[in-house]
Amino acid sequence: MTAQLDAGRSNQKKRTRTAIVEAARELIATGAEVTMPAIARTALVSEATAYRYFPDLPSLISEALAGSWPPPAEALRPVADSPDPVVRVSYACEFLLRGILARQGAVRAMIAATVTRPETAKTRPGIRFGLIDHALEPLRDTLGATNPDALTQLERDLAVVVSAEALFSLTDLCGLTPDEAVASAVHTARTLTEAAVRATGGERAK
Repeated sequence: MTAQLDAGRSNQKKRTRTAIVEAARELIATGAEVTMPAIARTALVSEATAYRYFPDLPSLISEALAGSWPPPAEALRPVADSPDPVVRVSYACEFLLRGILARQGAVRAMIAATVTRPETAKTRPGIRFGLIDHALEPLRDTLGATNPDALTQLERDLAVVVSAEALFSLTDLCGLTPDEAVASAVHTARTLTEAAVRATGGERAK
């Protein structure tokens, strides 16, 4: 009887945890603000119960977002055959920023959490650096071979632009619409990459 009771409690805990994660995913998919009280209401549990399963909102969001972004190679499949790093970076930038817009409530919550707890920044889910690295693959044998420091600097420059922080600065501080903000970030990413291609002394591949 005791074993049956323990098994029943264990199964109930699993169901409750699953319900909380699914509620978080449901709320994230709306793009709306993501908070622990809102998730708890959607999961039909108390906020205190949600906190018993997850110590904070970022840990819950991280689990809810696990696997939601495709691998970089899959994300860039439409430009996989292009040898032009400018085309590839442009596509990567737009892909990432459109994905952020679709999940912006969760992304904003994660950014807010990592501002106050910078040591957790590396645990933020996402594929920004993987996308940039994959998009710049055509430059590995040119700029990477002749001037690896320049390639590293380009990656850092793009990390500033191809980012949620840049997107929200353009929408929140500059007053751009989401489409305008994405276009502006893509333009900047293209400009940075074009400058790097010129630095190799070559022309963009067609």
